[in-house]
Amino acid sequence: MTRRELDAAGITDPGLRGDYARCRRLNARHGRTYFLATRLLPLERRAAVHALYGFARRADDIVDGPGRHRTPVQRDRLLRGLEDDLAHGLRTGRGGEPVVRAVTDTARRYGIEPALFADFLASMRSDLHVTDYATYADLRAYMHGSAAVIGLQMLPVLGTVGPREEAAPHAAALGVAFQLTNFLRDVGEDLDRGRVYLPADLLAAHGVDRPLLEWSRRTGRDEPRICAALVAAEAMTRRVYREAEPGIALLDPRYVPASAPRSRCTPASSTRSPPRGTGCCTGVRWSRAAAGRRRPPPAPSRSPAPDGGPAAPAGRRAGTRRRPRGRAGAVRGRAGRAGGHRRCGGAAGGTGRRRRRRGGRHARR
Repeated sequence: MTRRELDAAGITDPGLRGDYARCRRLNARHGRTYFLATRLLPLERRAAVHALYGFARRADDIVDGPGRHRTPVQRDRLLRGLEDDLAHGLRTGRGGEPVVRAVTDTARRYGIEPALFADFLASMRSDLHVTDYATYADLRAYMHGSAAVIGLQMLPVLGTVGPREEAAPHAAALGVAFQLTNFLRDVGEDLDRGRVYLPADLLAAHGVDRPLLEWSRRTGRDEPRICAALVAAEAMTRRVYREAEPGIALLDPRYVPASAPRSRCTPASSTRSPPRGTGCCTGVRWSRAAAGRRRPPPAPSRSPAPDGGPAAPAGRRAGTRRRPRGRAGAVRGRAGRAGGHRRCGGAAGGTGRRRRRRGGRHARR
């Protein structure tokens, strides 16, 4: 944390300055594009964004971070410990962890509702036992806590030109849109964690289910049905960006970067339709470890794949051209993160749960 940022924010206590500095380092190390977007804000607002990110990062690390040997029960215990520490900090202004002390100070300074943090932690806890979502309504309920509340937390920091309640639905929608963008980019990575965030009814409408996604992830092969489902999910995501768009004009212009778009908030590059003739899901990549320089076998017309995968549509054959190193398949891993954190898709976020780094999930989310 630069001294100028802390001085501008009116943070004078030496211990608290160290707590905010810790959050800034987390943002710089893992947030990347989110951190860069924060640097476009006025000096006095940056510390608050770092604190919000740092707390979300800590919760995300408990759920999906290092320590693969931890059981869901152990992770749940750690998450409840963080929740108790936060509740104590919101009541007393003191906390056990640096990120808690910083975020509770930010909540006090900007009047951020404690319920938003409770909703966030509830969604984080659901990731310990929920592995898929039957409908978009189910997913949207999850994203209220994992993404919409991030936009609502950011709203007091950025400020509005009118009643905050008028801008709130748009801020929440922008958080959701950023997370949906991340879900599109992270289908493969989420599968590796045993999760499918895209709604089951949307996938089923195009003949896609979890076994088919896992088959594509395992074999690195394109599948037109998956492509069609992802295109539908892209259209759904763009609709949510359109819900968010009117809120840009409602933000206080003193605290919105001059380079922020005032007429469009849909990231053209983050949800671009797959190019025709280049493989149905070129925009959603496998991780490099899953790729490789191999020629995939042709997809069968009606019988299962040689390794037991689902049948391909009649008359269709997977492309057999040799792919360049590091690129293969329909359900690929991370192509970059929208907000630097899966669950940090708020108004200052930019696009890129998470990336940030390889570990963890939105900003997650």
